[in-house]
Amino acid sequence: MNHPLLLQARGLVKSYRKNRLEVPVLRGVDLDVPEGKVTAMIGRSGSGKSSLMHLLATLDRPDEGAVYYRGQRIDDAPRRFRDGFRNNDIGIIFQFYHLLPELTALENVLAPAMIGRSAWHYLRTRRETRQRAEALLDRVGLSHRRDHKPTEMSGGEMQRAAIARALMSEPSALLADEPTGNLDTETGQEILELLRGLNQNEGLTIVMVTHDDAIARDADYTVRLENGRVADAKLAAVA
Repeated sequence: MNHPLLLQARGLVKSYRKNRLEVPVLRGVDLDVPEGKVTAMIGRSGSGKSSLMHLLATLDRPDEGAVYYRGQRIDDAPRRFRDGFRNNDIGIIFQFYHLLPELTALENVLAPAMIGRSAWHYLRTRRETRQRAEALLDRVGLSHRRDHKPTEMSGGEMQRAAIARALMSEPSALLADEPTGNLDTETGQEILELLRGLNQNEGLTIVMVTHDDAIARDADYTVRLENGRVADAKLAAVA
């Protein structure tokens, strides 16, 4: 691969306990994520896609192996470093949005800035921060829903709000776990077009978990998982 690598995984092994049983999920996974490209991780349910995504995001730790960001190992870093990595360097979106129900769309987008900074710093920069949040809502086509709470929005609108929230800290990568899995086909296609626009126009690196071959075919780089291992990895001819 000729593109600079943003994220790398080497020899990832992960198992989970279910009652007295130990269930292996990842069985030695190597992965390269090229910077500025769209990488699709595809596979059947239970193949290890979401577990791999969680390890890349440092939401969980591998039993064996390592995760690197710009060449620096991060999976074994102190918790404070990993929290900062998730808040500043990457954005994460999920199938079920995870918006805070008591907050408006604008307040949900503002949340990372409020959490990741001291109260003094937030108060000192709140005007600029609010302007950025409003610009992001406009970027994802949701400015008209700024003051609406999640219960007042459609699934597609909630996912757009989640994308805007994930972009609040100007991350270098967006990790998307089945971002269209809870949406109808038309709305899902709109979300995919939004993500591709962010990649093409702003150079945002995107890693996307999907079970849909059609979605994966539009990615620059495709990694297929089977039974916790990489079965195939392809770089698109146009990349």
